[in-house]
Amino acid sequence: MSTERITELEQNIGELIAELNALRKTSPGTPVPNYTFETLTGEVTLLDLFGGKDKLLAIHNMGQGCRYCTLWADGFNGLLPHLESALSVVLLSKDPPEVQRRFANARGWRFRLASHGGGAYMREQSVCNGEDNFPGAVVYERDGDTILRKNECAFGPGDLYCAMWSLLGLAGISDEDWTPQYTYWQRPAELDDGGSNVLD
Repeated sequence: MSTERITELEQNIGELIAELNALRKTSPGTPVPNYTFETLTGEVTLLDLFGGKDKLLAIHNMGQGCRYCTLWADGFNGLLPHLESALSVVLLSKDPPEVQRRFANARGWRFRLASHGGGAYMREQSVCNGEDNFPGAVVYERDGDTILRKNECAFGPGDLYCAMWSLLGLAGISDEDWTPQYTYWQRPAELDDGGSNVLD
């Protein structure tokens, strides 16, 4: 293995990503309905989720039961202020709003949350045809009251949307060698602080 070949491949990947993004920029989009969602403060529509912006990043999260979706959202959460400077962002899942909020608080997530409840939105807007609860993201644009689905991507081990895979790859660790967990802290057999009030 030569470092020259690694550098060449990295450059090729960079060029392909630039070409991919140029194509995405010219996507005409497909009109979609103004779906409704549930939140802690009541029902909202897809148009409502745009807020004051013309672009909306809808993160399709499978819910609190998916460790991989949790990994992606943990990463996006750190980028959230940067993302929200350019477009609106919402995390959507099938979980009820109160479950979403409790889990988000436990992870320190700052996303706006909405529940599709496994209904029409997810069946019709899934990033993977035939799958009604698949992780990924969709970018929508609005033109007045018209909503266009511009671009989408599916999430999965080794993709472009989770920095973890590239960093593990740098260390020679593949997605077959590592699985995300909800927590990495293991309680030692004996706690030096006395062990009072430890929450699992």
